Amino acid sequence: MSTIDPHDVATFGGAAPLRGRVRVPGDKGIAHRALVFASIADGVSTIMGLPDGADVASTRAALVALGVPVESRTQDAALVYGAGIDALREPADVVDCGNSGTTMRLMSGLLAGRSFLSVLGGDASLRTRPMARVVEPLRAMGAAIDGRDNGALAPLVIRGGGLRGRAVSLPVASAQVKTAVVLAGLQADGVTEVTEPSASRDHTERMLAVVGVPIEVDGTTVRVRAGAPDPFTVSVPGDASSAAFWCVAASITPGSEIVVEGVSLNPTRIAFVDVLRRMGATIDVVHHDDELGEPVGDLHVVAAALHGTTIGGDEIPLVQDEIPVLAVAAAFADGPTHVTEAGELRVKESDRLATVAAVLGELGVGVETSSDGLAIHGGRPRAGSFTSFGDHRIAMAAAIAAHAIDGTSRVSGWRASAVSYPSFGDDLARLTEPS
Repeated sequence: MSTIDPHDVATFGGAAPLRGRVRVPGDKGIAHRALVFASIADGVSTIMGLPDGADVASTRAALVALGVPVESRTQDAALVYGAGIDALREPADVVDCGNSGTTMRLMSGLLAGRSFLSVLGGDASLRTRPMARVVEPLRAMGAAIDGRDNGALAPLVIRGGGLRGRAVSLPVASAQVKTAVVLAGLQADGVTEVTEPSASRDHTERMLAVVGVPIEVDGTTVRVRAGAPDPFTVSVPGDASSAAFWCVAASITPGSEIVVEGVSLNPTRIAFVDVLRRMGATIDVVHHDDELGEPVGDLHVVAAALHGTTIGGDEIPLVQDEIPVLAVAAAFADGPTHVTEAGELRVKESDRLATVAAVLGELGVGVETSSDGLAIHGGRPRAGSFTSFGDHRIAMAAAIAAHAIDGTSRVSGWRASAVSYPSFGDDLARLTEPS
């Protein structure tokens, strides 16, 4: 990347091999959960490796608004002074969840068991995202929750307490909704059981099992009783979704060879590696350690010729955040790639089926959209002018594509990338510096 101008446009100067080692920000999903679980433990927890993006900052600020002291020790480490869930206090103002759907959904589950009044708000994008999927099971457990469109949209108004455990079947696999129900179940009478139609990311189950919470996992069903985590210390591993951008960048840019260090190797987070390998990518996974139930290690990636594939079914919940950059890989691949059963992408930070199609169209790549999928015809992408649509993953996916093409490309709305990866542009520049 050569410049970011005052109008929030990033300019990319054409293809150059990526070489070296890179460490991505801490995993957002783990960081959100670590902060929330630490806030209801009785004692001091230490969380290192916190990502500096806006989403995790929203969760941290929400907990502070609920009376939880969070003390920064270094740029990416904090002490959370939990005093048990009963120490949470009614917020003095609307709790701002920013652009973070994870923050709003996890806070909904946490606050469903609290008898005081809370109002959860967020930015214009978050206020369009579906919340009925989390509101309805929490109401069924006894929480009083309202919002726009009868609680389908934020802001959400919550007065909790008096929860009763019950069996909940989710119509769509969602780690966020599952975690919200589990957080409510930790405050409910009896057993709370949540079942998904297929597996979603399992950070919650792994972490709670390690920190002393009574949790049972049986296939795609999770059961909890009332309880609380013990204080803990964790070093958050690198974010697998952020690592996916480098895996694709190195795969599609000739002459590239990189190592992405210290990444979460949770099988529910690196399914994108299986997709890329199926397309012909050369990626080695090296497991080094474990951190609060999470396997951690490196991804070694070498440039390779890719071919098309099909992504769908039970694989979708495990790669839905990576679909934008996997679509870029498909744009550079030989032959067609089909993404099916991915309608959930239409209700992310942007309508990602539409915005991905717009990026691929600007690349000159043939693409058709359906109600729940994409058909991508790999070819010879060209330089262009892209927009992020205010979506961090679209911004970085466009940048990865732009970098792999000869000629100058531009991405407008580049600052959206700061939601999850503020240093992305700097890391790209460093990995492409002449040796």
